Amino acid sequence: MVIHQQCHLIAVMGGKGGVGKSVFAANFAASLMLELKSPVLLIDADSRSCGDQNVILGLRPNKTVSEVALFQGALNPQSLPQIVTQHASGLAYIGAVRGPEETLSVNAELFLKQLEFLSRNYKYIVVDLGNDLGDFQKTILNQATALMVVTVPEVLVLNQTQRLIGDLLTATYPMEMFQLIVNKATPGSVSPQAISQSLRLPILGMIPQDDVSTAAALQRGYPFVLGGNKNPITSAYTEVVRKITGGTLQKLKTLSRPQTHASSPTANQGSGSQAPSGEAQDARTSLKIKIHNELIKSMDLKKGVTETNNDPAKEAALKQKTLQVITQIVDRESPGTARDERSKIIKEVLEEALGLGPLEDLLADAAVTEIMVNGYKKIFIEKSGRIQLSPVTFTSNMHLRNVIERIVTPLGRRIDEKTPYVDARLKDGSRVNAVIEPLSIDGPAVTIRKFRKGGISPEKYTEFGSITKPMIDFLRICVENGLNVVVSGGTGSGKTSLLNMLSSFIPSHERVVTVEDAAELQLNQEHVVRLETRPSNMEGTGAVTIRDLVRNALRMRPDRIIVGETRDGAALDMLQAMNTGHDGSMTTTHANSPRECIGRLETLCMMAGMELPARAIREQISSAVNLIIQIQRLSDGSRKVTSITEVCGMQGDTVTLQEIFRFKETGFDKNRKIIGTFQAMGMIPTFIEELDAKGVVIPRELFSNDPQVTKTSSAANSSKPGMMPNMMPPGMNIKKTGSGS
Repeated sequence: MVIHQQCHLIAVMGGKGGVGKSVFAANFAASLMLELKSPVLLIDADSRSCGDQNVILGLRPNKTVSEVALFQGALNPQSLPQIVTQHASGLAYIGAVRGPEETLSVNAELFLKQLEFLSRNYKYIVVDLGNDLGDFQKTILNQATALMVVTVPEVLVLNQTQRLIGDLLTATYPMEMFQLIVNKATPGSVSPQAISQSLRLPILGMIPQDDVSTAAALQRGYPFVLGGNKNPITSAYTEVVRKITGGTLQKLKTLSRPQTHASSPTANQGSGSQAPSGEAQDARTSLKIKIHNELIKSMDLKKGVTETNNDPAKEAALKQKTLQVITQIVDRESPGTARDERSKIIKEVLEEALGLGPLEDLLADAAVTEIMVNGYKKIFIEKSGRIQLSPVTFTSNMHLRNVIERIVTPLGRRIDEKTPYVDARLKDGSRVNAVIEPLSIDGPAVTIRKFRKGGISPEKYTEFGSITKPMIDFLRICVENGLNVVVSGGTGSGKTSLLNMLSSFIPSHERVVTVEDAAELQLNQEHVVRLETRPSNMEGTGAVTIRDLVRNALRMRPDRIIVGETRDGAALDMLQAMNTGHDGSMTTTHANSPRECIGRLETLCMMAGMELPARAIREQISSAVNLIIQIQRLSDGSRKVTSITEVCGMQGDTVTLQEIFRFKETGFDKNRKIIGTFQAMGMIPTFIEELDAKGVVIPRELFSNDPQVTKTSSAANSSKPGMMPNMMPPGMNIKKTGSGS
């Protein structure tokens, strides 16, 4: 809350136009001032205002709401007359606009800063919010002690008012802050009992219809309660003021502010179920479980989710309906909860009912790259390369199981005792692995590799210090010209992200088929076919593996095949594809060095069950793979391309490798961050001659560590866009070899 403790902000809204909401706001503010002998400020914040309050008060505002928000002067009592307009009665006023030719447009955050200053100078602030619930109106409502909901005793208007109350409940505002005012009450209209029952609110005040007094006041530009006449309409306003200031505002003020004592079961909570003590944790968790159980009784959530069928409009409608029901249950089961804590509980129960519970905020945090759930009580995250324990938790293992089900069911996958583990993905593309009991002893385990929207650009890789520009330029040439690439690295080293980046170099006219267990690749090319594996059904049949998809991809006339990861006999099919005209194909595999990558591919090929001799497999590898790019997650959490290695061929029974670039660690800085240098090894790849023969000109200085040579090359390239000079700089000692270790 930014409002001063001693100030009460009272908002006024109507379900539709024509209910007399603006007239009520002005006369209510004037009545507060007269009855309580306190300074009162009236603010017009109606998004559709045409200057109605200007007419009602007979004033032209010194500054409008938007001008107050942008006020650059010093905020002190001396500058107050520059900000507010003073009515002859003493009522202070800030208008929305000066006339119908203007529209209200205001920066809510800037206005809040000024509102804090104003609240130190006025005991009461009355804000006319109009009929719309926009962002600015919500910002004001978040600071309000009470909301006066103005309606009239007409069936159509009551329907509109019911809609407004529903929207307010959806926005998680508590029912107890709503104070119902029935304006223009006349004998023979809808009865007060029927109005109260229809809107499910007690009536705070009945304002009788008095067209004569209202019309005369508008002509004079002077609110009728200031005229000194003790007629029924002014008496009704006085009664409303006495009722709301007779303890109601003080009670609501307490609820609108956070509780700070640690013993409270709802104090100091973040998203999820973390609490300052075990007792408070239990009380809060019990409340959430109770609310969730009541929600299940009120709604068939599973049926509702199924019927949405991934339709955004239906999902939004279900979310709104669920939010309204949760809000009502919270107000019924936990009356008197501080408003900020109440909003947190509603948000958490909604996320647990329809979303991913405490994972929602972690997924929204751009700094979090990986989420690891070890049972419902422990959620670890990787942030800035470091693994740390998150402060949020799930309510129970059953709640965690429900979230897992919610992830895998829309994908046609299942997880149960028969199949207690599963690979899946979220809507944003994040990769998910889940394991449940009995395999996971301490409760369900979930690992989420977050999806980075848009991937990582080559420029970002160099900014992160993961690679150098000469290395990027070299890889671009290799991918554009159809060299087959294997990205090698350990778990979490960034293989898929690097593969994504490399795929951006594929010419846009080529047909690309991707094969993955869970679709993660983000190719920007237009001609892309994405294939994803399928697990077996309940009968244990119908499974479609990576190997099945690679074989099928060969029949789809691909120019290139990209396999997210080869981890079984599919490696042999992938190598055969690379050897049969699908140049420029790419894949990833788990290995800790280029040499180990060769051994890994050999082992995977043996898993194909073809009983091929080892030499035949190695010949397949040496003829199919051109480059191995090794990426590694270092001890400080950073990720580096530690080696780019050419596969040169066979020497006897050994696959020969030639390292082109490498990263060499040289130590640590004061923050224990690894420092090192990227080095060109002085070797020119053997495939350079083949590319030269095709007319592809490659600058040899890419393979030099001489800064002066690199600088000269850059200048030459920049002077001739698109040209790569095929020249050997004088004095440069570069070896060319067809073998290596």
